Order: sequence, then structure tokens, then C-alpha cells
Amino acid sequence: MRKTLAIIIISTIFGGFFGSFLTLNYATQLPWAHTSFGSGQKIHNQVTEESAVIEVVKKVSPSVVSINIKKDISQNYIDPFQDFFSFGWPFGSNNTQPKKNEPNIQKVGGGTGFIISADGLIVTNKHVIADAAAQYSVTLSDNKEYEAKIIGTDLTNDIGVLKIEAKDLPVAELGNSDDLLIGQNVVAIGNALAEFSNTVTVGVVSGIGRSVVASSGTGSSEQLEDVIQTDAAINPGNSGGPLLNLSGQVVGINTAVSREGQLIGFAIPINSAKQVIDSVRENGEIIRPYLGVRYLMLNESIAQSNQLELDHGALIVRGENRAELAIVPGSPADKANLRENDIILEINNQVLDDENNLAKIVAQYKPQDILELKVWSQGEEKLVKVTLEQYKD
Repeated sequence: MRKTLAIIIISTIFGGFFGSFLTLNYATQLPWAHTSFGSGQKIHNQVTEESAVIEVVKKVSPSVVSINIKKDISQNYIDPFQDFFSFGWPFGSNNTQPKKNEPNIQKVGGGTGFIISADGLIVTNKHVIADAAAQYSVTLSDNKEYEAKIIGTDLTNDIGVLKIEAKDLPVAELGNSDDLLIGQNVVAIGNALAEFSNTVTVGVVSGIGRSVVASSGTGSSEQLEDVIQTDAAINPGNSGGPLLNLSGQVVGINTAVSREGQLIGFAIPINSAKQVIDSVRENGEIIRPYLGVRYLMLNESIAQSNQLELDHGALIVRGENRAELAIVPGSPADKANLRENDIILEINNQVLDDENNLAKIVAQYKPQDILELKVWSQGEEKLVKVTLEQYKD
């Protein structure tokens, strides 16, 4: 079977996964009198690269926001600091307990986002704003804070959109993630540990087209397809922040990090989010087509490990816990009589494989579009017609 790394989504929830980091910056001495041509050229290249990063940060930081998550913790209150010490907070707590039934609104976590319209539309991760009982606010780079409203979340990807009531805001420029190359320099900006806003880290694109299963640490998980791998340090709280090229364009949305490795982070390609962004700009909400299946993309390795007859397509499977059904009841897939362990091979004659996964192909269509699916079911191929519907939160 395919090895699954321990990937965690990286918004910070206080009382859960928390860490502290110490960063040392060393000043580089420039011994010009003793520098050969070769080392001088190296210093010149280093200064040029540093200048590019500095310009990116100047350009984009004003459009990067910190997302604050607050919640009434008066019910079943547990002191979040009783078992650990976290850098930047007093040792332990003041042991002040709220009175019974008295509201106690406190910050319980945070993430990052970036502004995509001058009137206050903000892109972040779905998992950052997933708690319907929480209150959300946004802090800009100038420390102004605004209450935030959830506009919507994407069914097929870890993307969410917030709105604040503001005008003339700086907007992040979107790039083309299809142009990314392995080894290309990138910059990440985010609200590290939900404490250190607009923290800047630098790295390279380590891989493209990755497929990982990310866990929130609360029992839920999500399949992330076609994501960017980077070694730019991504920390809890960075979720939803921009991954940038050296032109200062957003090429990815930082979303997950590996528990098992060092400097192995993942970002959703910005091209995967553009349909969501366009929908919100045009309609004021996320309008996405909805099929209603959980699936695993097959490849040769998975097929061999599980002795499957087919090495491509989308295998309809349950999630990791009992609540994550393979087929959503009442969904278009359910109405078309798709079943668990069916394999969707093609959609409108387009083969499903690692390059063209199910979510990517379905996202090309609109609600009410009728798709013809070639499906492998119980040892036979069959054609199934499905009418897509609009996903509702």
C-alpha cells in the first residue's frame, strides 16, 4: 500500500499542537580586501537574491492578514496552559476561572490570509475557518482589526473566503502556478504560531504535483491533490498565507506540513483557487459543482500493492473514520447509483490519472452540467450519466 506521511494542517489552535522557535540571524562580514573573484561573485549573487526577497516582502506584506479565532470557552472550561509552557506567554496561567454560565470569549487560535479585493475579500484555508461556533476577526499589517464574515468554503479543496468591511485595501497579485519549476525560489509570509504576524521565510519549490492526506489533529482528514512541496519554513498559524515567487505574485496557499520530516511543507497551487476567487468576485459566493464522493486516485504502485486490475482512475472509498462515507447520501453520485469501490475511469472521455484527478476535472464544469462517466463496477465497465449540483455549505 502507499505510504502515508503524517501531514498536519497548520492553523494554530491554542491548547493543541504548539511550539516555540528561536531564530538566529548572523551578520555576514564582507572582507573585500581579501576576496577573490569567485567569492565576490557569490556575494554579489547573494545580495541580488536578498534584494529580490526584500522587495517581495515590501510589496506583499501589506496584503497579508492575521486571522484571529475567538470562542466562548465558559462551557466546559479547561485552562489551555495548565500542561505546558509556550514561548511568548507567561509561565502557566493566572488561574482565573470564569463564573459559571458567564460568557468568556477568548482567542483560541489563528491563521493567515491574503487580500484579493480592495473592498475586503480575503482568501485563506477552509480548515482555518471551519468552526461554525467561533468568531473571526482579521488584523491587517498596520494592526487595524476588523470583524470578519465567512463568505464560503470550497468543497473540493482546502480554500475559504472571508469578507471585512473596509475600502482601498492593498491587494495581492496572483501568479501562474503552472509555470513553477522545481528549485525555484519562493517566499512564505504568515502568522507564525498565531503570535508572530507577517513572519517571512524563504526556500525553494521542492516538488510539484504531490498528493498527500492531511490531518487536522482533531480526527478529520483531507486528501490534498496536486499540491506544491516547499522547504520554506511553514509553521502552525501559517495556514492560508501566500507562497510567493520572486516577482511578488501568489503562486500557492500554504496549508500543511509533515510531522515526520524537516522543512517539508505543502501549498495549494493558486491556479486551483482561481475558480473560487472568480466565483466570489462575480457572485458574492462560492459556486462549485458537486459530485459527492470520497475517492483515492489510483496509480501503478497502489494497484500492485492491492492487486487491483486497474492502475488509473478514482476509486470511491470511505474516509478514515466512520462518519466519512464513500458516497454522500442524496448527492448526484448517490442519485446516479454510484457505489463504494466503484472506479471512475473517465469523465466525458477524459481519462482520470495522476495528472487529471477527479476534483480537477469536475471543477472544470458548472452545476447542472450532465457528465458521462465511464465506471468500473464489480468487474465490468459501464457508462453512467450524472447531473452535477451546486455545493451548499
